[in-house]
Amino acid sequence: MTALPRITAAERRARLVRRHLLAPSVRVTTPHEVADAVVALHATDPATVFLAAAARMRAPTVAAIDEALYDSGRLERIRCMRRTMFVVAARTAPAIRSATVKGTDAHRVQALRHLRETLGWDGRRHAAVERAVLDALARRDGATAAELAAEIPDLREQIVVSPGKPYESRQRASSPVLGLLAAEGRIRRHRPAGSWTSAQFRWAPARPLPDLPVAEAKTRLARHYLAAFGPVTPDDLKWWTGWNLTDTRKALAANGARAVELDGGGTGYVLPDDLGPVAAAEPGAVLLPGLDPTAMGWRRRDWYLDPEHTKELFDRNGNIGPTIWWNGRIVGAWAQHPDGHINHHLLTDPGSAARSAVTEEIDRLTAFLGGTGVTPCYRTPLERRLAGTR
Repeated sequence: MTALPRITAAERRARLVRRHLLAPSVRVTTPHEVADAVVALHATDPATVFLAAAARMRAPTVAAIDEALYDSGRLERIRCMRRTMFVVAARTAPAIRSATVKGTDAHRVQALRHLRETLGWDGRRHAAVERAVLDALARRDGATAAELAAEIPDLREQIVVSPGKPYESRQRASSPVLGLLAAEGRIRRHRPAGSWTSAQFRWAPARPLPDLPVAEAKTRLARHYLAAFGPVTPDDLKWWTGWNLTDTRKALAANGARAVELDGGGTGYVLPDDLGPVAAAEPGAVLLPGLDPTAMGWRRRDWYLDPEHTKELFDRNGNIGPTIWWNGRIVGAWAQHPDGHINHHLLTDPGSAARSAVTEEIDRLTAFLGGTGVTPCYRTPLERRLAGTR
């Protein structure tokens, strides 16, 4: 039996640094180049998009990232993998959306049932509310949920969420109505109502994205993911995309993915032309935000993260906080104090060169923030402690 080619953990980290732009020599100029390199930027937390792009750009500015997001058309903000909001390069958006929207019809059925059970809305009333929303957005240069609710009374109706539970809460009907329209790609989040860190977005009509055949789209998305993240296990790809195992295996096969041996005896897959060694970039430090696509890109992370540090860096739902990287490995965490100062903590000693590089990156991030305060939407144990101490 022929032995599989082997890719060591060190070789995987060399690929990660170069392909995820984690060293000064491999940084790029524009935000859409960043999104293209890592496939998609997590956008649940609005600050993540800006911080993830800035960390990988040579001369980042808030204005340049804002322009790419909202004016140039180079980036698209869409709900895709695992029904999560991401920012992706416009050229890959159709394939990414077509590969991940399976189940949208079921989502609509579920949303309609929820509104019927909680508010007594039938399909006709829900359709009328959606038309009112789309008409209002067509007349406006974007509108917040509150502004839409002021114009459309139905959106102000209150829904009780988790009735009878200790965490019972109330929300406006605008939340599920706008959420469904966004999931179907009919509306999109536009500029925030406040600064670039604000979670209160204006909504606008979405630019229609062409639909691709689902099998073709999944093949394309798997190819892009393999190119950026490979080697990956089928479990990595299944988890990252939200696909089932059958679709995951089909997408790997459609790309002719080659099996390789990983450290620890596992089997990973790479594109057929990606078996050779990758030239390592120089060692580099980088400060990545919470939910960064590199930190969240694999389900199995032992090759770049010491398992003993997981509890400090992740919340209880599996969301990672801000991290410090050196040469393709997580070595610490950072957080911004309310006075604007960036605190950091190294979980292991990476050496004097790394410590100096981390200090330089802290200075670079401080300059980018320009006094703007950033607090992750998902708080982790170490981030909370760092944010509260000097």
